[in-house]
Amino acid sequence: MFRIFLLIVFLFLIDIYAYQAVKHVFKSGNWISLKQATITFWLVASICYLILFASQIYEVQHWSKFVRTYAFAFVFICYLSKIFIVLFLVIDDLWRVAQWAYTYIAGKGATNTAGNNEIHISRSDFLNKAALFAAAIPFVSLIYGMIKGAYNFTIHNVKIPVKNLPEAFNGYKIVQISDIHAGSFTVTHPINQAVDLIQKQGADVIFFTGDLVNNLAEEVEPFLNVFSKLQARHGVFSILGNHDYGDYIAWESATEKNENLNRIKSYHQQMGWQLLLDDYTYIENDGHQIGLIGVQNWSTHLRFPKYGNLQKATANYKPTAFNILLSHDPSHWQGEVLSKYPFIDLTLSGHTHGFQFGIEVPGIKWSPVQYVYKQWAGLYNKGHQYLYVNRGFGFLGYPGRVGISPEITVIELQKA
Repeated sequence: MFRIFLLIVFLFLIDIYAYQAVKHVFKSGNWISLKQATITFWLVASICYLILFASQIYEVQHWSKFVRTYAFAFVFICYLSKIFIVLFLVIDDLWRVAQWAYTYIAGKGATNTAGNNEIHISRSDFLNKAALFAAAIPFVSLIYGMIKGAYNFTIHNVKIPVKNLPEAFNGYKIVQISDIHAGSFTVTHPINQAVDLIQKQGADVIFFTGDLVNNLAEEVEPFLNVFSKLQARHGVFSILGNHDYGDYIAWESATEKNENLNRIKSYHQQMGWQLLLDDYTYIENDGHQIGLIGVQNWSTHLRFPKYGNLQKATANYKPTAFNILLSHDPSHWQGEVLSKYPFIDLTLSGHTHGFQFGIEVPGIKWSPVQYVYKQWAGLYNKGHQYLYVNRGFGFLGYPGRVGISPEITVIELQKA
């Protein structure tokens, strides 16, 4: 409770500062416009305080999924937008201080009727209006990202040239999805549509590269029938992601946590997915084979677990003409795959979500996640070894996407 109290106090200070821009811009209008703007500003702020306060009175886990998801998204959007106001006001205040210092040092202060030197420098109309305009951009974008972006499933077609690829696998079609995060979904209709879209791709094989849930096995239960519809000629193969282990919530016992993980594993089987846990298999087509290895989560980032063991997974593995690795975290590629496993031709990962925010237009590919993960979305290669990072099927935290759409990857192998 004390932490929430401090957080609310901090947000209140942000509100007081941000309100200066609102007051400055609307004071030039009539009294009613300033009054309406003031009421709206503090009403929205009060709702945010109430949401945070209510989270301490009534456990968040007992809230309905819809209320929990969108209530905290509302708080996030409001204060992210206000940070933009604050940044512009800081620039304005720094400029005013500089002007004041210059005027004071130059001895050009005005003299009031009392004979005192008084220097008054008003706020910049331009910067205050720019502050509100800048705040409106993330506010509108993030709202749109929840309404439209979250379920705007996009097909990414990728062709990978492969030397020595068996003729039987020339044109072989792989569909990859990743990071479902079933616990974030509040509706089922768009998920059904996405599954139908996947099925229309005519995949030879489907790979899922981890994070079926946010934390709990029960999160995927409403969607078991939906994801059971995923079928391909050579099956559906899957691995675990960092969220599947239940590391991000407090458990009453290690046994309870382990039972949750076992339920998640059983749901993969129930949906008809072959879960690879530091294991391998081979995919046969017209008498020829390609190899498939699946490892548990392995990351170079300390805050993410290293459950996977690629050495164990490949202990008895016999490389084929083309070898695929499913590994949730793309940092595994540079951290271990490139240096120790040259026979792995293609690594398929997810995990980053593309930060669910960024810019992808011809000539521009940017997201804040690129400052944490060098390989964060799309196809990368070093020599004959390729990495593809899927942008994710679902979302986590913020229930939407801006500029980075949920992805269904269609990879076609081509004989080079």
